[in-house]
Amino acid sequence: MRVGGCPAGSSRALRLDPHDLPVRYAAIDAAADGQTRDIELHRERVVLRRSVRGVRMALNMPLTAFNGVALKMMPGEGAVAVVLAHDDPGLVLPLAVTDEADEAFAEWHGWAEALGLPLLVADEVGFRKAFPKLGEIETGRPRPRRRRRSALKARRPGILMRRVVGRITEATPVRRGEREIIARD
Repeated sequence: MRVGGCPAGSSRALRLDPHDLPVRYAAIDAAADGQTRDIELHRERVVLRRSVRGVRMALNMPLTAFNGVALKMMPGEGAVAVVLAHDDPGLVLPLAVTDEADEAFAEWHGWAEALGLPLLVADEVGFRKAFPKLGEIETGRPRPRRRRRSALKARRPGILMRRVVGRITEATPVRRGEREIIARD
C-alpha cells in the first residue's frame, strides 16, 4: 500500500533513514482494518492514514504535537524500538526496530537530531526525558528568541524595547475619593 517515498528497510526489521525525509511506510495497528496504517513522515508534519470499520481517516499533525524520540524495549521479543512518542498510545509511531543495542542507540540520536525533538526513554508509566540534567544544571525548553534580529524588527518601533516598566512605590501619589481625573476648563 506504499506509494512513492523511500524503502522502509528489510522485512526482518523496520529501519528508516532520518536523513532521507519525507518517507512513507506501513506500520501495525491493531484497531485498524487490515491491521495496518500508513504513515507519511515529513520534517514538519506527520500524516497518519488508516481505516476503522470501513471509515477512512487521515490525521495530519505537526511534528511539535509529539513529545520526542523515545527508546523503547519491546516486551518478550528482546528487540529495541525507536519511536516517535506521543501522549496517546495509539499515536506512537515506530521509526526503527532492531535487535542490536548499539544500532538502536545510533538511530535514536539520529532521529532526534533530524527531527529536532528531545531524547526520551519509555518506562512503565510513559515517556520521560533521557538526560534531564547536565551535571548540576537542569535542562529545559530554550527561551524564545529576542526580537532584536527577527524578520519583523523593521515593523516594530525600537522604543518599545527600551521602555522601562513603571513601578508603584510609597512616594507615588494615590488619589482617592475624587470624582474626575481629567481637568476641565
